[in-house]
Amino acid sequence: MDISPVPFRLTDLAALRALAHPRRQRILEHLARHGPATSASLARDLGLNTGATSYHLRALARFGFVEETHTGGAHGRERWWTLAARDIRFPLRSEQDSATRAVMDQMGRLSYARDMDAFQRAQDATAESIPWSDAFPYSRGLIQVTPDELAQFFDAYIALLGRYQRPPGQTPADARWVHTRFIGFPASPEDSEADAPS
Repeated sequence: MDISPVPFRLTDLAALRALAHPRRQRILEHLARHGPATSASLARDLGLNTGATSYHLRALARFGFVEETHTGGAHGRERWWTLAARDIRFPLRSEQDSATRAVMDQMGRLSYARDMDAFQRAQDATAESIPWSDAFPYSRGLIQVTPDELAQFFDAYIALLGRYQRPPGQTPADARWVHTRFIGFPASPEDSEADAPS
């Protein structure tokens, strides 16, 4: 998927609420992993109600998170949906009012919980699957940077992810989807002392 090089800063509270819905998050992840789909196929694959899935897709489309496509193999009046190619950036913490912060915090908590559950299931499922049983890279460290430098670091990380987002025809046969997560936050004085290199 080609991601737009111009970041889109998402500041509309209604759009954030639409995005934060757990079922819509599942729909977006499915479209990202499997490509275009109809509401019926999404409902079947995710174990959801078809009518509710159509409603969620329309809500996501209203704010530009998904869009209709004709590359999925549309037949008759069947509507196919695809993930919109956008580099979405969330509002900075200092820009968030209390309502926005509540939505962002809830979305973060749900997202982290889903990721940790998926991580545990992946570890259990690949215990004997070489080479994927060794494919759990982990890094934790401290860097001393200014806020501007941390923003540059994050942009570099996003650019690195973009290098590996290839069209289906250019993906190696043995490639698999891999979850990635970036988190950076200021260390408290106590954290800094405990984690400082010896």
